[in-house]
Amino acid sequence: MARRGTEAFPNLGAHCDEPDCNQLDFLPFDCDGCGKVFCAAHRTYRDHACAKAADPGRTVVLCPDCGDAVERAAPGQGDREALEAHARSRRGCDPARKRKPRCPVPRCKETLTFSGATQCKACGSKVCLKHRFPADHGCTASARAAPGAAAARRAAGECARDAHKTGDGAWVLPASVRNLRIF
Repeated sequence: MARRGTEAFPNLGAHCDEPDCNQLDFLPFDCDGCGKVFCAAHRTYRDHACAKAADPGRTVVLCPDCGDAVERAAPGQGDREALEAHARSRRGCDPARKRKPRCPVPRCKETLTFSGATQCKACGSKVCLKHRFPADHGCTASARAAPGAAAARRAAGECARDAHKTGDGAWVLPASVRNLRIF
């Protein structure tokens, strides 16, 4: 067991339990494998030859079909056996869980999440936030509606650009603009 601290400060720091080191470290590391105290240079299992270094711990395999992390039941169990047990399990392997909706804009690979997607009001397609404007996602419905709506407004004389000069040089505004009251 490591000696703690110095004579003046017995509760401050500890000496490294590595036989060749014995350095006083003021921020020592306690090994959870062997229970000894080590300095920064000997804190890993491999650096102080801990018995727990040979233990592989818990390992998982990613299922290529559904994307789930499958834990190996035994340390010697191979990938194939773990995936076969996953396919036979109660929960099973559902490939539909892996596919996430993506933005339909060409060359955009953004995943459509609850807060990272919007639906276009003109064409109804669900796109990412980068392509939320009709011009950014090539919206065909808004491209057809915009010129028609502007032409209808112009035909009705609702635009101030439709003002014209009379013979005496005075400007005549359309009725919709003349009757406009600001206050």
